[in-house]
Amino acid sequence: MTKTIPLLVTNKNNLLIIFTRNPELGKCKTRLAASIGDVAALDIYTFLLKHTVSITENLNVTKQVYYSVKIRENDLWDDTIYDKKQQEGTDLGLRMEYAFQQGFKDGYKNIIIIGSDMYDLSQTDLKLAFQSLEQHDFVIGPAEDGGYYLLGMKNLNPKVFRNKEWGTNTVLFSTKNDLKTEDVKFLLERNDIDTLDDIKDVPFFRDQFLNK
Repeated sequence: MTKTIPLLVTNKNNLLIIFTRNPELGKCKTRLAASIGDVAALDIYTFLLKHTVSITENLNVTKQVYYSVKIRENDLWDDTIYDKKQQEGTDLGLRMEYAFQQGFKDGYKNIIIIGSDMYDLSQTDLKLAFQSLEQHDFVIGPAEDGGYYLLGMKNLNPKVFRNKEWGTNTVLFSTKNDLKTEDVKFLLERNDIDTLDDIKDVPFFRDQFLNK
């Protein structure tokens, strides 16, 4: 007998957007792969995707997964839990702006975006971020590399998505400057995994992936 998995009841005011890239050999974690090889980088990325699923699947908010290249069915992202969409735009900023724009158009009041590969992120962090948006207009999770791992807002502010050198250590500073007159809540700084230096001293990754 086939078991039917019901859709989760979610908070209709809150939307979590997850940006993801399909886990394909040679096409993910390229900066990390330059040091440890494509196979190991893919193994790590797949592990990180599973971690993101584990911390979001039971979160009481609407969840949308935005694919970078092509929407996949029957993958790690359960169709009964995650609404699957396609990223639109010529750079990361415009793609994020499009996702936020669509979310507000659909009537969501509090929208947060994250990537799909943050091992340092927990469900508690996400709950705190949504709670913060109840009292603040923006919430930012700063990353150690000078970017951010989480961005949330109550109303669309296009400035934060424009004129950025994405993937560099200037993104957080520039975003703070865009929001210097706004009510912003900053979360704890977290480690974003992009290069070997980001994980070589983390026991779990060193033992599971680097010492094989």
